[in-house]
Amino acid sequence: MGNPLSYVRQPAAGSRRNAAVVSILMPTYDRLQFLPATIDSVFAQTLDDWELIVADDGSGAETRAYLSSLTDPRVTVLWLPHSGKPAVVLNAALRVARGDYVAFLDSDDIWLPRKLQSQVASLRRHPQRRWSCTAFSLVDAAGDPLAGREAWSPAASGWVRERLLTDAVVAMPSVMAARSLLEQVGPLDEELVMCYDDELWLRLAATSELDGVDEPLTLVRRHALHGGNDIIAWRDRRRVVEKALRVDRDPHFTAILREQRAVMSAGLARSHALYGKRSDALRTLVTSVHYSWRYRRWWSGAWHAAARSLAPRALQGLVRRGLRA
Repeated sequence: MGNPLSYVRQPAAGSRRNAAVVSILMPTYDRLQFLPATIDSVFAQTLDDWELIVADDGSGAETRAYLSSLTDPRVTVLWLPHSGKPAVVLNAALRVARGDYVAFLDSDDIWLPRKLQSQVASLRRHPQRRWSCTAFSLVDAAGDPLAGREAWSPAASGWVRERLLTDAVVAMPSVMAARSLLEQVGPLDEELVMCYDDELWLRLAATSELDGVDEPLTLVRRHALHGGNDIIAWRDRRRVVEKALRVDRDPHFTAILREQRAVMSAGLARSHALYGKRSDALRTLVTSVHYSWRYRRWWSGAWHAAARSLAPRALQGLVRRGLRA
């Protein structure tokens, strides 16, 4: 089949004397309704010393035609065979990145114009911090702000590894990291379909403080076309925690990880039950009880999963109708 990495264009030899300050990694797969606005937000950046690496995961003809029409020499497109795994696509882009910093941007999200400039300036002011995030706001498919307290998330800062398991939310398109740090901790975990970003954040947070820019310079779009489902999300969250447990030796942090593993197991069991996968729900409960029974949060989720899995369907229907009455 040949080399799976091929390029729409490469800058001519010697056309750029130095690597860009920021390499922007953008995975995409048939997101043409959002992709132009996302790329326009890159072109609108006040810091213009960047390279944009669009890693296309086997999109259809329309998306390919749009990407082929991009003529700015700072843009490189990688044509990849479809994998359905963003971590695989991002790693392909990361392998060709040459910037001092690497920024991540999903192909349906938007950056405000000062996003890159603000992060680079802040990282340079705080050399002990080798990765950065901004606050972010949630918008709908049309780009309109969502309402509610959870529609805006502040930027965490400092040594945040424990907080990543509890209350800190780091959106992938808000993150910038020194390329040297990413090379140090290694690539994204390609076994994960979802939560690959959470797994990477834990490794970055074990190595460096996080530099939080507490301005909502990133707009994260929420819409009906997101991939994955709750079962995959709970399964991969648990895998992230289990992977950290295998390598971490800090007693305090591993205690937090063990409780989180129990919480993820209960969530996975309940999700299986909600999707009607009774045997999978019960299997998850049985295989996790030996490490989860001491945690109250596991019992709450386990009770709901077991009740839904063991109760006859007719009884479940009566309960649902009673709750709606």
